[in-house]
Amino acid sequence: MNVLLTGASGTIGTEIMRQLAQLDTIRLTIFDIQNARTKKLFARYENKVDIIWGDISNIDDLKYFPRNLDAVIHLAAIIPPLADENPELARKVNVVGTQNIIQQLEKTSPNAFLLYSSSIAVYGDHVQNPFISVQEPLNAGKDDTYAQSKIESEKLIQHSNLDWSVFRLTAIMKNHKISKLMFHMPLSTIMEICTPPDTARAFITAIRHRNELSGKIFNLGGGRSCYITYREFLNRSFQIYGLGKADFPEHAFADRNFHCGMYVDGDELEKILHFRNDTIDTYFDDQKRSVNPIVRFLSSGLRFFIKKGLLWQSEPLKAFRTNNESQMSRFFFPLKNPATIVSS
Repeated sequence: MNVLLTGASGTIGTEIMRQLAQLDTIRLTIFDIQNARTKKLFARYENKVDIIWGDISNIDDLKYFPRNLDAVIHLAAIIPPLADENPELARKVNVVGTQNIIQQLEKTSPNAFLLYSSSIAVYGDHVQNPFISVQEPLNAGKDDTYAQSKIESEKLIQHSNLDWSVFRLTAIMKNHKISKLMFHMPLSTIMEICTPPDTARAFITAIRHRNELSGKIFNLGGGRSCYITYREFLNRSFQIYGLGKADFPEHAFADRNFHCGMYVDGDELEKILHFRNDTIDTYFDDQKRSVNPIVRFLSSGLRFFIKKGLLWQSEPLKAFRTNNESQMSRFFFPLKNPATIVSS
């Protein structure tokens, strides 16, 4: 089978590339931006995959796509925090790029099966009702350019002449870089994670289950064994890195306007693809093995300063301290009163 993969340099894309490169029954072509990082990353696969360098937002670059592809796994996207910082770029890549791919495939591979990676972000805030199904109305959070771009892209795919399936991915976790986004999620959020190996296995297995998936949208998550509250997730993660508990003042975290939750219908995709191997415990076991003991030791000694540096990035905390009304409405419920909060 001839398969094209976009976004092969991302967390999931790298794992899909690694797994597909081992299959003799697949001829894999990857399409990605050329830079120092991607050249180094793809070097080990040069003899196993075909590489096309290009930008999906530039329609001329897509003319080098192979013809008569059997399947396309489309992962390429601008994600947060860059999507929040540069919404124009996010829309250019995520929406225009998807439209370009559809246009090119309709011309040169009209019978291809397009598998699209969407996100749980399209459902918006579910902190008070964490149960999510594909029948839920789409409700991108305020200022969430990434979620909005995914909703637009889904519509483009559904109205195309291609055969398709959309997977709305839950939180995909692996060695996440700590950033200001950590403070955007309410601590009470109930998360369902999935690991890159399991997620990659779902996309790869989906290629051969076209009939069951065609024209349908699925929620992709790790299942009940991957449920955890955000508070516990942070505490376990911080302890692994030698930072103790994630004992930030609670008003450092938003109360609303983020996403995540539990997929009540996630088992539907599992019954078709049987892709789940990991649990929340295997995820943390893998994290423990991946952390250099020297890094953990140094982090432990500097934990006070590291946490202070992280807290300084908290946008909800800044909104409280400055009493910025627009930001307050973005991060907190109206009943919150900054005057009652003691500064930390």
